[in-house]
Amino acid sequence: MTTKEIKIEGMSCGHCEMAVRKGLSKLDNVKVKNVKIGKAVVEYDEAKVAEQDLYKAIEEAGYQPLN
Repeated sequence: MTTKEIKIEGMSCGHCEMAVRKGLSKLDNVKVKNVKIGKAVVEYDEAKVAEQDLYKAIEEAGYQPLN
């Protein structure tokens, strides 16, 4: 399992945090450790989930991953 902090642009409130958490939680083999305004920390299995999948889930929630 790999832990990654993803910086996120466009978040400004608790609703934003909830939307990102919900989007990332839908991915199999991903555990959302923490979501705060401007970042998310996830733990995931690199063999089953690509970083691009994480970024796509954030984008689909309406925000821009920065790293």
